Amino acid sequence: MARMAGRRTLSAAPVLLAVTFGVFALAALSPFDPVKAYAGTAGLTASQAELDQLRINLGVDRPLVARWWDWLTSALTGDLGTSAVMRQPVADVIAERVGWSALLAACAFTAAVLAGTVLGVLAARRTGGPLDRTVSALAYTLEAAPAFWLALLAIWFFSVRLGALPSGGLTDAGSDTVTFAQVASHLVLPALVLGVSQLPWFFLYVRQGVADALAEDPVRGARARGLAERRVLLGHALRSGMLPMLTLIGSRVPELITGALLVETVFSWPGVAAATVQAATSVDFPLLAALTVLATGAVLAGNLLSDLLYGLADPRVGFDG
Repeated sequence: MARMAGRRTLSAAPVLLAVTFGVFALAALSPFDPVKAYAGTAGLTASQAELDQLRINLGVDRPLVARWWDWLTSALTGDLGTSAVMRQPVADVIAERVGWSALLAACAFTAAVLAGTVLGVLAARRTGGPLDRTVSALAYTLEAAPAFWLALLAIWFFSVRLGALPSGGLTDAGSDTVTFAQVASHLVLPALVLGVSQLPWFFLYVRQGVADALAEDPVRGARARGLAERRVLLGHALRSGMLPMLTLIGSRVPELITGALLVETVFSWPGVAAATVQAATSVDFPLLAALTVLATGAVLAGNLLSDLLYGLADPRVGFDG
């Protein structure tokens, strides 16, 4: 296990290097002017000489490779640079926001895995039954539903029509303190929407895996020996049927990140979404590169986690093969 994790870590280095360079290259080709974004309304009345001086001060007048190399060498020493649009160090921008994004993603992912597993097992017990047909139809419908549309629908129903849950933010309006109760109530809707957007894939994988396992000879033999149906389902079919779902965990991380950005934006959740959007539109090189590395690292870690879980669940899979 350690050898595989080490190999994956080493192979991640060139990937991250290529990603960061790609970010700087795409930002350089962007039609957005970082100088005008930094100057704001003052840039409308500034002279060309003042804009040129500001361009020198921000370092955006230098060649692309030079800007990327300076950022990379500084990042390796722990200095991620200063965000021009946020007017603060990039490390502080990420530290203030990544915790809230991680909380939202963890709650949504956990809810999606648990609900998908339970519904998938129940549907696999009676394939073609009323529960299976109903939940499968909902799953295929939700697969095509964008996360932002689900978020707007949830706000309309739970906040506007029922008035049961807040529609956005982290705390109540006018509150200057962050309490557990307020965060929990404001977390429900975005976590629910993000979890529902990920639920169909986990449900369909578990349903198909458990249904296939129930038709295998070992499970039939367990039933022939007189084992209780619950023991056959949970002790034999579920373990075998969960293996395909474990490989899904890593592949869903990019979709989870994309969905989280959309959901955070709709619900005004104070995660990295707002920073990402501002960094992209303002061509904030240091912040944009750091956030992209963070997202790429999460994807690579998710793929490694799915491989480790698969290997632990199935001893026939060798970690060092």
